[in-house]
Amino acid sequence: MEKTNGREGIALSTVETGIENPGLELREEGINPEGARKTEERGHSLGDGLEPPTQQRRNLQPFTRARSFCKTRAALFKKILLSLLCLAYAAYFLAACILNFHRALALFVLTCLVLLVLVHRFLKRFFGEKLTRCLKPLENSCLKLWMKCVFVGVSLVGLILWLALDTAQRLEQLISFAGICMFTLILFACSKHHSAVSWRAVLWGLGLQFVFGILVIRTDPGFNAFQWLGNQIQIFLNYTVAGSSFVFGDMLVKDIFAFQALPIILFFGCVMSILYYLGFVQWVVQKIAWFLQITMGTTAPETLAVAGNIFVGMTEAPLLIRPYLADMTLSEVHAVMTGGFATISGTVLGAFVSFGIDASSLISASVMAAPSALALSKLVYPEVEESKFKNKEGVKLPRGKEKNVLEAASNGATDAIGLAANVAANLIAFLAVLGFVNAALSWLGELVDIQGLTFQVICSYILRPVVFMMGVEWADCPMVAEMVGIKFFTNEFVAYQRLSQYKNKRLSGVEEWIGGEKQWISVRAEIITTFSLCGFANLSSIGITLGGLTSVVPHRKSDLSKVVVSALFTGACVSLISACVAGILYVPRGAETDCVSFLNTSFTNRTYETYVCCRELFRSTSLNGTNPPSFPGPWEDKELSAIALAKCCDLYTNAVCA
Repeated sequence: MEKTNGREGIALSTVETGIENPGLELREEGINPEGARKTEERGHSLGDGLEPPTQQRRNLQPFTRARSFCKTRAALFKKILLSLLCLAYAAYFLAACILNFHRALALFVLTCLVLLVLVHRFLKRFFGEKLTRCLKPLENSCLKLWMKCVFVGVSLVGLILWLALDTAQRLEQLISFAGICMFTLILFACSKHHSAVSWRAVLWGLGLQFVFGILVIRTDPGFNAFQWLGNQIQIFLNYTVAGSSFVFGDMLVKDIFAFQALPIILFFGCVMSILYYLGFVQWVVQKIAWFLQITMGTTAPETLAVAGNIFVGMTEAPLLIRPYLADMTLSEVHAVMTGGFATISGTVLGAFVSFGIDASSLISASVMAAPSALALSKLVYPEVEESKFKNKEGVKLPRGKEKNVLEAASNGATDAIGLAANVAANLIAFLAVLGFVNAALSWLGELVDIQGLTFQVICSYILRPVVFMMGVEWADCPMVAEMVGIKFFTNEFVAYQRLSQYKNKRLSGVEEWIGGEKQWISVRAEIITTFSLCGFANLSSIGITLGGLTSVVPHRKSDLSKVVVSALFTGACVSLISACVAGILYVPRGAETDCVSFLNTSFTNRTYETYVCCRELFRSTSLNGTNPPSFPGPWEDKELSAIALAKCCDLYTNAVCA
C-alpha cells in the first residue's frame, strides 16, 4: 500500500508538472536533479518567498519557445524585413523621381549602379556556367586568330578614317597624335628587351586609354556623367568646411591655403577608409583589374596593383599584393612602380580639386593612366622571366581589419594626418628650395647680363618642344613647359598650384597680355596641362617608392633600385601620352557667348566672358581719323555699340580707346 501510494505520488507529481521525466530534463540542462530537489526543499523550509525551479521553468517556457521559433525562422524573417525595406525604398525612389527628376538625378544614378551590381551577381550565380559553356567554341585557336586579325584590321581602319575626318577642321589634333607616336617610339628605343615586347599588351593598353578618352571627353553622355561626378565630388569635399571652420575658425579656412586643402586630405582619408572597410574599394579595384588582365594578358598581382593606384597612393597600392612581391619578376615590379608614378591617389585628388582644378579631368586622367601604365611598362621592360602568377583566377583582397565603421573612420582620419603633414612639409621645403635656386640662377645670370634667369625659364625652353607635341599652342608652350618642369623636378602640388593661379587669372577677366608677358593660358591648354601633371612622377618620389617597397621586401632592395629610374621615366611618359589623347579629343563645349547681347547688359566687373567679348568688339571697331569709330557686322547699332565700347574701355586698355 505504501509502495502504491509512492507510485501514485510520483504519478501525481508527473501529472502536475507536465514532465514525464524531470530528472532527464534537468540533466540535459546541466542541473543535478538531487541538488535541485534539495534546493527546492531548502527554499520551502526557509520560506524566503522564492519560486521553486519547476515553477520558474514553467514561467520561462513561453519565452524559450518564442526564442526557438525566432531562431528556426530567422532566415524567413530576414527575407521579409529585406523585402519590406526594398518596397519602402522603391516607394521613396518613385516619389522622388516623380516630384522632381532633376533633383533626384543623383539618387537615380546610384540606384541604377546598385541594380547593375545585383543583376551581375544574379546572372553570374545562376547562368555563369551556361555562359561559360556557350563561349567554349570561341576557344578554338584558328577562330581566335581570325577574330583577332579582323578586330585589329577594323580598329586600324577606323582610327585612320576617324583621324582623317575629325582632324580636317582642327589640325592641332594631328600634332597631338604625332606626340603619341613620338613618345611611344622613344620608350621603345629605351626598351630593355626589344624582341620580347608584348605588342598585345601595348596596343590594348593604348587602345583602352583612347576609347575611354573618347567616352569621357567626346561623347555627351560620358562627358556629362564625369562632369556631374566631378561636381558631386566638389560638393562633397565642401563639407570639410564644417569641421575645419569649427577647429580653425572661418577666417583661417577662407584665406589660408593650409587650412583649406589639408583638412580635405583628412576628410577624404576618413571616407576612403570607410569605403575600404565596407569592401567597396576592393570590389571596384578587382573588377578593373579583372578587365585589364583578360584584355592585356598581364598577371594578376601587377594588374591589381596598377588598378589600385587609381584609388590609393604609390606606397599603399603595393600593400594590396604584399604576399606576392617577394616572388614577382622584374617586369612585374617595374609595372607596379610605373602605375604608382603615373597616377594620383583619391586622397590627393581631393586636395587638387580644392585648388580649383577641373575634377572631371583629374578623374579621367587617373583612370586613363591605368591601362596606359601597364602598356608602356611592358614596352620598356617586357617580360623575359617565367612568372609564377599566370593563372587567371586573380588575387583576392581582404576586407579592412577594423571591427566597425566608427573604427574605420577614426583610423582613416588618423592615418591621413601623416599624409597631410607630408604634403605641408613638401610644399614648404620645395617652395623654399625653388626660391633659393631661382635666386642663385638670377645672380649667376646677372653676372653675364642675363636678366630674369630662373628654374622656370630654363624648363620653359628645354621642355617647349615636348609640350608643343602634346598639342599646346606655341604661345602657351612656355607656361605649360614651366609647369611640367616644376612637376617633374619639384612636386606636382607646386605645379597644380601654379595652374590654378593661371586659371583664376583667366576666370577673373585679366588681360591675356600685360607688358608683353602672357598672364594665362587657353582652356584647351588648361585641359592638356591637367592631364600632363596628373601623376606622382617626380624625382622626390623615387625615395618614397624605394622606401615603401623596401620596407615590405627588404631582400629585394637591389632589384628595386635597378628598375626605379626606368619606371619613373615611363610613368612621366604615361602622363604626357594622356595629355596627347586629351589634345586629340578636346573640342570646345557649350554655345559661344553672344557678345552683342552680353555687352548690351549692365556689366561692371571683369570676367572671362567680359574680356572675350570686349576683345571681339575691339577687333571689330575701326577708326577713321577724327571720325567716330565704325562698327561693322553684328555691331551695326552704333548707339549701343558705342556705349559697350565705352564700358570696355573703362575695364581694358586698347588702341581704339585712345
